[in-house]
Order: sequence, then structure tokens, then C-alpha cells
Amino acid sequence: MNNSEKLQRGIAQLGIALDAGAQDKLLAYLALLDKWNRVYNLTAIRDPQQMVSNHLLDSLAILPHLWPGRWLDVGCGAGLPGVVMAIARPDWQVVMLDSNSKKTGFVQQAIIELGLKNASVHCVRVEEWQPQELFDGIVSRAFTELGDFLRVTRHLMAEGGRWAAMKGAPEQELAGVPEWCRVERVIPLQVPGLQAARSLVIATGSVAT
Repeated sequence: MNNSEKLQRGIAQLGIALDAGAQDKLLAYLALLDKWNRVYNLTAIRDPQQMVSNHLLDSLAILPHLWPGRWLDVGCGAGLPGVVMAIARPDWQVVMLDSNSKKTGFVQQAIIELGLKNASVHCVRVEEWQPQELFDGIVSRAFTELGDFLRVTRHLMAEGGRWAAMKGAPEQELAGVPEWCRVERVIPLQVPGLQAARSLVIATGSVAT
């Protein structure tokens, strides 16, 4: 099975509607990631087939549980899940943040080459960033422990916004959630081709004033 077939099958298993243009862009992003990865070591996974499950489908699996609006991907690394979200949901705004200039340089190149008008990236530490506009949703994938993620991004959340943290098995981290925050749901995810436990933690709380 080639990358295209594996992606197509995985999308069908996830029950997500993605047109051929979006699937082509996902594969173009994968090819770009594979190419840059040989020089810049952006991700530990070297096999493009494995990248389909571990990166693309893992990022797509959260989409049915997210909501439209202005999104921030904190600690975006090579653009996961932010680039995937921007491709799959062109009517959402996706801003990505990372303090590693090598990774944000790649993400910027991907945004340009893929023509993602709804995506942008900033190389800055999240604690120091003060954007003009706040966010309806803040997502992270392997960024930091759950409680820390909520604390360092609180100043970036709009009134009524919610957090979405991609985790393996998050049970031990739930105890570290700050008192101003409430975990709404822990959603188990089935990622096609991925044997590891995956889940999505949705949280809400009072925003910083």
C-alpha cells in the first residue's frame, strides 16, 4: 500500500470528509517533511509510511472533536497538528508557535509551498507572546505536561474558548490541572495504523484578566 492509499484508507476509517485537493496537500506536506527531515532532523520518524499514521492520521483523528474558529497550536514542532488542521479546515484560522527556529523555518516554508492562506507561524516562547487577537481553541501535541500547558497558555485564550491536549494515557496528568480549569472530556482516539494509546483532553476554564 502506498502513502496515498494508506492516507485514503485512514481518512475513511476516521469518518472524516476530505476532498482530493486536501489529500494531495497532505501528501505534499509529508513529502516536504521527509525531504527537510534528512537535513534538519525535525522528527524522529524517518519512514514516510510510518509518518502517515504517526503524524497525518494522528493529527486528523482529533478533528471531529474540535470546533470552528481561530486556533493556536503551541509547540507546533514541524507543524503537527497545525499544518494538518489548516489543510483539512481551510475556513479555520490556524496560528502555530514554537521556540525552535529550525522548526518554524520549515513550517513557514510549508505554508508558502502549500499555499495555506489560513495559517501562520511565529518563533517565540509562548510565555512571552502577546498577540493582538486571542484564540477560540488552543491545541498541543507532545508540548508539555497538561497542567503546565494550561497555565502557560491561559493569557492567550479568548472568553469561552477551550483547550485540546493530545495525549497518550493522560490519567496521571489530570491531578495537575489548575483550580481555575475544568476537564470537560477525555476522549479515547483510535488512530488507524497506530498501536499506541491516544486520547484528547478537552478543558475549559476562566481566562486570565
